[in-house]
Amino acid sequence: MLFFKLSAFYFFYFAAVGVYIIFLPKVLHDIGYSTFDIGIIFALAPLMRFLTPFLFLKHIKLDQKMFKTALYLSVIASTLFYVTIDNFFLFMINNALLGVCLSLILPYLEVTAISTLGKEKYGKSRLYGSIGFMLISLVLAKFLSEPSIAIHYYLALNILTVIFALLLLEFDTQNETKQSDEPFSFFKYWQFWLSLFFMQVSFGAFYNFFTIYETEHGISLEMTSYLWSFGVVCEILMLYFQAPLLKNNLLNVIKFCLGITIFRWVLLYLYPDSLNVTFFTQSLHAFSFGLYHSAVIMYLYSLYENKKLAQQFMYGVAYGLGGFIGAFLAGAVYGEYLFLYSALFALLSFVSLNFIKK
Repeated sequence: MLFFKLSAFYFFYFAAVGVYIIFLPKVLHDIGYSTFDIGIIFALAPLMRFLTPFLFLKHIKLDQKMFKTALYLSVIASTLFYVTIDNFFLFMINNALLGVCLSLILPYLEVTAISTLGKEKYGKSRLYGSIGFMLISLVLAKFLSEPSIAIHYYLALNILTVIFALLLLEFDTQNETKQSDEPFSFFKYWQFWLSLFFMQVSFGAFYNFFTIYETEHGISLEMTSYLWSFGVVCEILMLYFQAPLLKNNLLNVIKFCLGITIFRWVLLYLYPDSLNVTFFTQSLHAFSFGLYHSAVIMYLYSLYENKKLAQQFMYGVAYGLGGFIGAFLAGAVYGEYLFLYSALFALLSFVSLNFIKK
């Protein structure tokens, strides 16, 4: 029952993420937002993911009550999309509120997933999130005839996510009040945190502008949705078979994934209008996200006593601050050299890991 509920949560959560990152930038572009405006909008939610965890160092406790509050507020924020999307400043505030909610939901349940399922089953449950992401990319591309349709899908998926998240609370066995009193420190593992940051900066162009980038190079929106889906299929296969790989040295696994990611961004820069090359780069998503993400959270889980806070900061520093800077920079430099910048940031991520003492 735990496996089913957790898999359902991942399915609906990442299906909603698919609506948000694949189609919402295109919707905003079509209703008149500039690429710079889009970069700012999509930078706010990750910025809030970065700032929110600092409140939990001393002032607030990440418990079930706070978790439920975040779930309910995420539904309210999703509903407000209907009345704020046509106003840049209101939509910006709306996305900031959503970012606060998302900074709590996934990190909280990731600890439950790792502690109860372990390395063997975690990937097999998490892959349902990839399936949800892939299916929404295929379905919505055929029905996205007006902006409100994307918001309908996002709200419905968010509500289903909240339902299954609430059902998972009975399996929440991590009591952080019994954890060690050792203070949470970034400086002890600063090289790792810096690497996480640069890796997600490199993804700013992909998550926020890949759809626009490819359609402007002659690839149709429907074919672009197939590209997204193909990348997720490769990711799913990796999540299913990755357990033996995660038994190796996790730092070496992470470095290997970073090298693959650098190569991926360089190819997108060199061959933006080649459908065959672009499909190949999407196959590399199995390493630059699937295996990388699993190796990172497993490695981080072994470093800190306060595991929920560690996971929260992982999403805050990487997907939060890294996502914020990545989205902002991608919107500012959008053009021919977009993915060349991505490759440079991925290279910085790789270099940072080499300063970790063995």
